Amino acid sequence: MKTIDLHTHSTCSDGSMTPAELMRHAKESGLAAVALTDHDCVDGLEEAKNEAERIGIEFIPGVELSVTSSAETHIVGLFIDPEEPELKKALEKIRLERKNRNAVTSSLLKAAGMDVSVEEAKKEAGSDLVARAHFAKVMVKKGYAESAKDAFERFLGPGKPCFAPVAGLDAKEGIELIKNAGGTAVAAHLHHTKKEGAALEKYLRELKGWGLDAVEGFYSEYTPQMTGDYIALAGRLGLAISGGTDFHGSMKPHIAIGKGFGDMAVPYALLEELKRRAGIS
Repeated sequence: MKTIDLHTHSTCSDGSMTPAELMRHAKESGLAAVALTDHDCVDGLEEAKNEAERIGIEFIPGVELSVTSSAETHIVGLFIDPEEPELKKALEKIRLERKNRNAVTSSLLKAAGMDVSVEEAKKEAGSDLVARAHFAKVMVKKGYAESAKDAFERFLGPGKPCFAPVAGLDAKEGIELIKNAGGTAVAAHLHHTKKEGAALEKYLRELKGWGLDAVEGFYSEYTPQMTGDYIALAGRLGLAISGGTDFHGSMKPHIAIGKGFGDMAVPYALLEELKRRAGIS
């Protein structure tokens, strides 16, 4: 069975591989197709596309937008046009807001007794594109956390004492940006919304009313029960199914591209259905 990964990250946000390295890694790992979906950033798409064409792997241009909600909602956009003016304008605004968040994150960490500066996080990032994962790496190096996962679970994740939200798009705006850029809008890692059962179904119906096309039915952290429940929910709502690992390279070393924790496999047939619905041949 041909398999795919429609949720990955590069050094253009908080991954450890360059876009080109990521494409080669996906090819070497036996994937038939891969999407690059960096956080609020499309800077790596051209490099990834060129390398994918060179080595012969199907590439899907994407982005992952963080949108405001009661917990955590991320909307992945697939098949987007990264040059669409309104999308570029919105991403530049978010980039500036992220810089503000980084300063707040550093202040919160220091208030909690952890001396972690923005400059140290920049050093880990290798650029000015700093994300929470880069703060987590500094925390691990300084002994404040056992791992990046530990740093997020105790300090940096939503609702934790050192979490600083990005004041930016709401879900409706995020979906509309993706749709206007010719993309398919996917609700990512549904369990992060902290909604279950009827509450999750109601929320997704609302998102569908704004143009949501699909949900992630396959994801590294899902249990088999969650996968089954989310796929059934998508069916009831008439939404397509996407899937990906949320691969970050060494930033999340426990997650393998295309395989998650080792036993995940997203069938190529899901990509075929997403393209069919989007009118892509």
